[in-house]
Amino acid sequence: MTSTHNAPLSSAEISQIWTTYQEDTASICMLISFVKTIEDPEIAALLQHALELSESHIPKLTNFFTGESWPVPLGFTEADINLSAPRLYTDGFMLYYLQMMGILGMNAYSIAIGTAVRSDIHDYYSECMAETVDLHKRANSLMLEKGLFVRAPEITPPDRIAFVTDNNFLGKWMGENRPLTALEISNLYANSQRNLLGKSLLIGFSQVANNPGVRKYMVKGKEVAEKHVETFSSKLNQDDLPASATSDAGITDSTVSPFSDKLMMFFTSSLISASIGYYGSSMSMGARKDLITNYSRLTVEIMKYSAEGAKLMIDNGWMEEPPQAKNRDKLAKKGRG
Repeated sequence: MTSTHNAPLSSAEISQIWTTYQEDTASICMLISFVKTIEDPEIAALLQHALELSESHIPKLTNFFTGESWPVPLGFTEADINLSAPRLYTDGFMLYYLQMMGILGMNAYSIAIGTAVRSDIHDYYSECMAETVDLHKRANSLMLEKGLFVRAPEITPPDRIAFVTDNNFLGKWMGENRPLTALEISNLYANSQRNLLGKSLLIGFSQVANNPGVRKYMVKGKEVAEKHVETFSSKLNQDDLPASATSDAGITDSTVSPFSDKLMMFFTSSLISASIGYYGSSMSMGARKDLITNYSRLTVEIMKYSAEGAKLMIDNGWMEEPPQAKNRDKLAKKGRG
């Protein structure tokens, strides 16, 4: 009987390994650039730690591929970074980026653990999860220490528990609605914060991209992120809750790119994919009809933006093909000669 450990990789497992390889090689490039240009020694130490974690993943992921006779992806290499470029982002932005990537990493690894059947794959992603939880905690602590951490809005405790007795709790498509629940506030705030990070990242990318189409795409993405931040912030403001103001203070005035256009497009695509998932989750956890409408509309908007980016990557030969099932119809036609 074949043991679980020796069973071939499932489509779910190989998809996670392939995606992780792409993301780790991309992160290595980003972190190498950050480590080279960081000035704050404490942030530098944490960035170096994050870099070493990502670098340690590559041999393990490579072994998974070679052990199953899967080709090792190209991913991203030193050809995708320019170490002679001046710093594009400030120290504070780099720390904020690391903290947010920790959140995205924990979500990604939880999915990978959930789809893993083989014990070695499960153990690998469990180890990655533990590393990322620790990294995120350390980033939070450092942000708090440096006065950079912005907490989600606070709400006043109720006098007693209560049950919903009126369908008005579900709200209206338009017009006046009940106050936001704590969960709705949390999602609005988190989605606003992610778009703030995305906006700053894309402003920097738009300054340094070499391809005119990529520059135009990054400018459009910045405008989309601004609009989404305004949508989420307006809902918080309606309940007199604070929302972070947009800021591009984390970007220098450099116009020399530390990253290849291919790498910048990959990061943009990854953030879009994450946003689609977060919007879907927020929609499922919110009860107010106006919020569901907003999330639905914004999801369609970023899906269209994502499709434009995919076309741009394909046209420039930057999109590496993920593992696919065999085209049986094509094989059958080939077999008939």
